[in-house]
Amino acid sequence: MTVIAHGIDMVDCARLREAVDRHGKRFLKRVFTPLELGYCLGKKRELEHLAGRFAAKEAVLKLLGTGWRSGIAWTDIEVRNAPSGQPSVRLTGRCREIADQLGLATILVSISHIGTHAIASVIGSKEPPRRRAARSAKRT
Repeated sequence: MTVIAHGIDMVDCARLREAVDRHGKRFLKRVFTPLELGYCLGKKRELEHLAGRFAAKEAVLKLLGTGWRSGIAWTDIEVRNAPSGQPSVRLTGRCREIADQLGLATILVSISHIGTHAIASVIGSKEPPRRRAARSAKRT
């Protein structure tokens, strides 16, 4: 795997709570996609899950090297979960265009959270992920 870049971000859950309390649904809809809200809202630790996704979005922007400019929207970055719970990132809009310009084929993401903080780390690669079956076949 050829790594292009890495991004990491940490979010203070109390600061995110203040933003949600101050701006309510308007803030949530501006920052998170319906899929992300559907996953997070109603969970026992919903704020931690939201903070993890917020951190992942910030980490992706660091990976892309852009910050919040060039017509990027929060919802251009969507954190999804496989049935196993493993997170992944889907890019659309301006973020997808920038990723394509950089030659990004894969973005790996890891998210962790506790009551007070959430952290996310992303790694961008030029190659798509290898399938386990292909690796197993090469070993035999």
